[in-house]
Amino acid sequence: MRVLVLALTVALAAPDFDIGKTYAYKYEAMLLGGLPDEGLARAGVKVRSKVLVSAVAAGTFIAKLADPEIFEYSGIWPKDAFIPAPKLTSALAAQLLTPIKFEYANGVVGKVFAPAGVSATVLNIYRGILNILQLNIKKTQNVYELQEPGAHGVCKTHYIISQDAGADRIFLTKTKDLNHCQERIIKDMGLAYTEKCTECRARGKAMKGAAAFNYVMKPAAAGAMLLEASATEMIQFSPFNILNGAAQMEAKQYLTFIEMEKAAVEPIRAEYVHRGSLQYEFGSELLQTPIQLLRISNAQAQIVETLNHLVTFNVAKAHEDAPLKFIELIQLLRVASIDSIAALWDQFKAKPDHRYWILNAIPAIGTNAALRLIKDKFIAGEVTVAEAAQALMAAVHMVTADTDAIKIAEVTNPFLREIVMLGYGTLVAKYCAENPSCPAEFVRVCLVCTCVFEGEFDEVVVALKVLGNAGHPASLKPIMKLLPCFGSAAANVPHRVQVDAVLALRNIAKREPRMIQEVAVQVFMDRALHPELRMVAAIVLFETKLPMGLVTAVADALLKETNLQVASFVYSYVKAMTKNTAPDFASVAAACNVAAKILSPKFDRLSYRFSRAFYFDAYYNPWMMGAAASAFYVNDAATVMPKAMVAKARTYLAGAYADVLEIGARTEGIQEAILKIPAAPEDADRITRMKQVMKALSDWRAHPSSQPLASVFVKLFGQEIAFANFNKAVIDQIMATGPAVHTYGKHALDALLSGVTAHFAKPMLVAEIRRIIPTAVGLPMELSFYTAAVAAASVEAQATVTPPVAENFHPAQLLKSDISLRAAIAPSVALHTYAVMGVNTAFVQAAMISRARVHTIVPAKIEARFDIMKGNFKLQFIPVQGIDKIASVNVETFAVARNVEDLAAAKITPVIPADAAAHVSRAAFSSKISRMSSSLAGAMSQSSEILPADLPRKIANRLRSSKAYERKKCAAFETFGIKACADIESHNAAFIRDCPLYAIIGRHAVLVEIAPAAGPAIGKIEIEIQVGDKAAEKIVKVINFSLEEEILEDKNVLMKLKKILVPGLKNHTESLYRSSSSSSRSSSSRSSSHSRSSSSSASSKSSSSSSARRNTKLQVSTVTANSKASRRSSSSSSNFTSHAVRSKSMYHHVLNGKKSKTLTLTSISGLHFQAKYLANTATPAVTIIIRAERVDHKVEGYQIAAYLDKATARLQVIVANLAESDQWRICADGVMLSYHKLMAKIAWGIECKQYSTEITAETGAVGPEPALRLKMTWDKLPKRMLHYAKYLYHFAQQTGASLAKLKNARNQLKLTMAVASETSLNVVLKTPRRTIYKLGVSLPVALPLGNTAAELEQYQDDWAGKISYMFTKANAAECSMVKDKLITFNNRKYKNEMPHSCYQILAQDCSPELKFLVLLRRDQTQEQNQITVKIANIDADMYPKNGAIMLRVNGVEIPISNLPYQHPTGQIQIRQSNDGIALHAPNHGLQEVYLDLNALKVRVADWMRGQTCGLCGKANGEIMQEYHTPNNRLTKNASSYAHSWVLPAKSCRDTSECYMRLESVKLEKQMILHGKESKCYSVEPVLRCLPGCMSVRTTSVTVGFHCVPADSNLNRSEGLSNIFEKSTDVTETAEAHLACRCTTQCA
Repeated sequence: MRVLVLALTVALAAPDFDIGKTYAYKYEAMLLGGLPDEGLARAGVKVRSKVLVSAVAAGTFIAKLADPEIFEYSGIWPKDAFIPAPKLTSALAAQLLTPIKFEYANGVVGKVFAPAGVSATVLNIYRGILNILQLNIKKTQNVYELQEPGAHGVCKTHYIISQDAGADRIFLTKTKDLNHCQERIIKDMGLAYTEKCTECRARGKAMKGAAAFNYVMKPAAAGAMLLEASATEMIQFSPFNILNGAAQMEAKQYLTFIEMEKAAVEPIRAEYVHRGSLQYEFGSELLQTPIQLLRISNAQAQIVETLNHLVTFNVAKAHEDAPLKFIELIQLLRVASIDSIAALWDQFKAKPDHRYWILNAIPAIGTNAALRLIKDKFIAGEVTVAEAAQALMAAVHMVTADTDAIKIAEVTNPFLREIVMLGYGTLVAKYCAENPSCPAEFVRVCLVCTCVFEGEFDEVVVALKVLGNAGHPASLKPIMKLLPCFGSAAANVPHRVQVDAVLALRNIAKREPRMIQEVAVQVFMDRALHPELRMVAAIVLFETKLPMGLVTAVADALLKETNLQVASFVYSYVKAMTKNTAPDFASVAAACNVAAKILSPKFDRLSYRFSRAFYFDAYYNPWMMGAAASAFYVNDAATVMPKAMVAKARTYLAGAYADVLEIGARTEGIQEAILKIPAAPEDADRITRMKQVMKALSDWRAHPSSQPLASVFVKLFGQEIAFANFNKAVIDQIMATGPAVHTYGKHALDALLSGVTAHFAKPMLVAEIRRIIPTAVGLPMELSFYTAAVAAASVEAQATVTPPVAENFHPAQLLKSDISLRAAIAPSVALHTYAVMGVNTAFVQAAMISRARVHTIVPAKIEARFDIMKGNFKLQFIPVQGIDKIASVNVETFAVARNVEDLAAAKITPVIPADAAAHVSRAAFSSKISRMSSSLAGAMSQSSEILPADLPRKIANRLRSSKAYERKKCAAFETFGIKACADIESHNAAFIRDCPLYAIIGRHAVLVEIAPAAGPAIGKIEIEIQVGDKAAEKIVKVINFSLEEEILEDKNVLMKLKKILVPGLKNHTESLYRSSSSSSRSSSSRSSSHSRSSSSSASSKSSSSSSARRNTKLQVSTVTANSKASRRSSSSSSNFTSHAVRSKSMYHHVLNGKKSKTLTLTSISGLHFQAKYLANTATPAVTIIIRAERVDHKVEGYQIAAYLDKATARLQVIVANLAESDQWRICADGVMLSYHKLMAKIAWGIECKQYSTEITAETGAVGPEPALRLKMTWDKLPKRMLHYAKYLYHFAQQTGASLAKLKNARNQLKLTMAVASETSLNVVLKTPRRTIYKLGVSLPVALPLGNTAAELEQYQDDWAGKISYMFTKANAAECSMVKDKLITFNNRKYKNEMPHSCYQILAQDCSPELKFLVLLRRDQTQEQNQITVKIANIDADMYPKNGAIMLRVNGVEIPISNLPYQHPTGQIQIRQSNDGIALHAPNHGLQEVYLDLNALKVRVADWMRGQTCGLCGKANGEIMQEYHTPNNRLTKNASSYAHSWVLPAKSCRDTSECYMRLESVKLEKQMILHGKESKCYSVEPVLRCLPGCMSVRTTSVTVGFHCVPADSNLNRSEGLSNIFEKSTDVTETAEAHLACRCTTQCA
């Protein structure tokens, strides 16, 4: 047993190399990348050499390569062979042959030493060899695992050791899991803004790697001798989940013992410096772009050459290869020193084109030196503010974040302060993403506190945005100081700043979600805070991916929520999240499903006028792809315009996600600023009077004013890049630039008159994403994604004005001038996108590259002429010669191998060569065919050249699908001589495997060309518009129609008029039609009947037709609208009920008189009877000619002529083709039959006879309500139109309309809209098979009917004022009172027990502006209500007198006969309305105040919501928080609430005869509170009679009481002076006085 243990111990010793001996090994390493299938192209590198290993001393060894060879591969695997690269081998020979030293003990490689002349790339090749020698052998275990250091980092490694005692060999297998590493050597660039999606990676993998090492060793006395070693490493990658097909990078190494040499390996005579350990060292590949390999010998000269190339070839248009050249320029600049770049700037800064390219390329260098250069040149004044802003904004997002870059960004300049500050936060975020232990000093916590102390809140907002961009956890403390729940400074901080403070927590939540959850929950749960602040806290809370318990807690709190804005917002967010399919929010979606079921019974029917959250996403697990969009709108007062809106888009790809774009806007006060008067009148007396009234209230407090403020912000990838605030000062500043704008306009016109030639080019490195990871060979594997674009445009313009403009011209002069303009513009875009996988070093590249190239150019030459005085407008498009291809897209994937020493020998091989398609499909599918067919019909020989007959058809079709897809589609517009063609070509690898990656790889091309069509050449295309008397002169094609057609039309007219106008002749008319000989009928609707009669029938009617043409109108005496016959013959409409839709007659439109009336009935066919085509009797009002000027002078194009007959109110539009032989045209005919009826007929096709439809629009009534009916009938319509009509039913269901299956008239649509109220409609749509209806469809504006029509009279011709009034009235909040039942603005009902003769504040503007005040008083003798309105500089009293409502303005009674009363400013109107009087002042926020003998009504404008107070409430939609007293205390008792708004009397001798006041009353009974006797005083005011007066009428009110110990000396006049601010201890009833009588001795 001891012998066996000893043998095993010796066998498990690590490899060792004896001192004085040199071990020679044959070494071969190969790295190959591509798709795993044979017959496709791959790219790779191979190194072959002899390796000599010798021991220098104990634990120190030396390694040397002998006879090294480097090979490249770019070909079809496995058919093609590796190609030697002798020039590269020769160039690197000196480095490859240089020995290196390394420490080695017990199988573990230690430090590595090499001369400084050995590059990192060559040293990494040595590391690949040393990595084979890395063996952590445990002498007592044969199977074990550990985290082992290696070239890849410290990764999970498994060992399996076995021994063949007979052969005296030890076999060792070592495997590495490259996905489970403690320290993974990896370099990511351009991924700082992405976040890892752990849950996504749990469902699929984008990249996976593993390595296996096999060793054969021979036991030796001192250890073991390594005889043979091999390594295989496989890395798979796919952006769409590797389970659905992936590209792979395969590395293989072979190390075989050859011989033992006696000569030791000698190091060279150079200093050997410590160069790290076995771990891979990143070198020059960081500066080398993988898409091209450059041999840089003189960077300065190459930069100048590339720059000149870009400037020269991107003037007229963007060159197709400009993006690649721009990337080349960036690569050269990265290699150059900062001094060389500065010298380059000095050389070209005076040349605008060169200067522009340099300024766009410097930010892409991505170093802090480039950032410093931009800053220095701006400080020196060599760069303008606009140039610096653009460069800095790009630089901070492209620069590598380090401490130096952050320090550079710290230095701010007042002109670019905001841009630099935001960039500073971004740099901190990028630095901390790579260095989790980044110092807290970067966030400068003292900045916020200092700005708050100094009251500079604009600076606080900027600081918060910086902290929000940085997302550093250390910034949480200063942010919390601004929040009401955590810091005392919050009391002095404006609300908008607090909102920004909460939003600044979002990026911190990505790093520390639990910390932010604690803060956000506290803010959300505090119901005393502003609703918007709580809603924003909810957004932050959900973004932390809160757990189930927290979601349930939020749902439970929401059940008790009293603010409906908050409840609606959070519930909609919860409900939206239930549909979340993204893996990272799966747990949140599950929790929200539970919460939604708890909350839906209570909140599912809240209106969309409350705040809402929306969320939509789509995630496809097999592809690991997805997208999500969220949107929020916050509305704190249920107004039409939301207060704040935010929209965000997120993308998921390859196990990561990024918030691509976020846009937010605040519109606080904007609606008010637009609709109200420009400024409240500065009337000291008015303000004083109102304030005196308000002082009478108990502890009244004004609401915070809503300052007009608009702000917007934009975020890219979670980083705020720009924001802007617009307040009154900014708007005034913009308005002040009016003269400057006029000056600039004059300069622009002068430039146009003298000719303008401009060229523009904008290059951009859109994306640079790189991931570099080491391989077992020692060469790096790189995954890269690049996108670069160049947009260019050239513009030439020349204008002439006749007569010439004067020096000090006015813009209106141009309206009287003849203006000609010639312009040529050629916008173009070139875009390149590269996806790379392979080897990328400064010496050699071998990679798979997928390249997409897009190039577009749309040139245009335009000549325009505008003669406004003559009504002539002409636009000419001149063909551009030499450019046929306007757009091209080419996508190709190829394998490339090249080295820097022999770039001319670079080899590029398409992944799917066209000539190898058949071979690929057979070779790749041979095994698959065998597997498929064996399960279906037995085994099939793999060498078979014929598909088996019994193979399923689908499989056979798939195997034959390797054929390239080629198609060419063309569309010719012969009229304008243009032919457009699209060539589509695609040849991909999807025939091998049906997955997204294989579908992309291959070759795809789309080419769009514009070429002249077959036929004569086109000189130009002209569009000419002539308006007015000269329109007839522009007519090119005269439309003539035969006399027979008009005669036949006339006969139809007579038949129709008899049917319509003579009741009872319907049967006679039908018999007349049946008696006509040789007639051919077509399908007709109830409103038209077209037939062709025989020649004899036509001639018999010709005389009557001729006589009818001499009359312009046909008048028929009819019975009144109330007669039964009239109802039978009138048009049918609809009467709406809740269950069915019944037919009901429309009222006739009558003229002049009530009994017997003469109705002018003229149908559209009747007008045809006079003149079917107006061209015969009238000249066109407008003529539009669109024509092509051909070399053969043949007329081609279109003519649009519009004819207007004012006498008959008829409009006719005819669209015709100008070609002589083309009879296709469109005929549109419209007529106003009366002020209540319009008819139109639209026909098209050959001579307008193929298709036709008639549309009738008429007003009438449904029951007592006005209505509008639209009816469309047709004889024949294109099938495509009927096909799309089915989507109408789907749309109706989406809008909540009801559908009923009823058979209605064929070939007819009838839409009836009846007025339900001034702001809503009842809608019924009848189709041939369905009836669709919806009641109470809300309108955004009030209809100009009834009272609204009368109210609009004050605006006369002011259409903007009318629209504004209709809008405000439709969205106004209404409060009404009938007897003592009051309905608030929020539709809350309660009983108002009014005290006699005391004024109550019915409604008022509670902002500091005090725009209006409405007082309510009940007369004690008449028991009737009186209203006083204080607004502007008037007091308007409306009161009952002698059974009518009277008006008194400023104490002067105005007779009813003198109404309407118009305020001198025109902003206030008082008029008689129905049985009462109404006051209108919408610009002051008071839409209407109405009073009659039975009821009163107050309506406030929509923008006043949330700013009102009084008996009618705050109009904020919060019905659960309705009863707010003047001191803003929320009470639950309606009577107490109503009494709190009473204006108390000062003394019993007050002329108002109000003998009451509000006071705190003592509870009559003793209370035992907390075990002690207590006396209690009401914390809510109670109405009581004045001293010396006694109550006549009382009522009980329930109020809150505050209690103090009974033995306390406090009383109401001393310690309880602030009783109304005390807390409520108990709630009891108290007696309130409603009427009082005073003695003569009262005080």
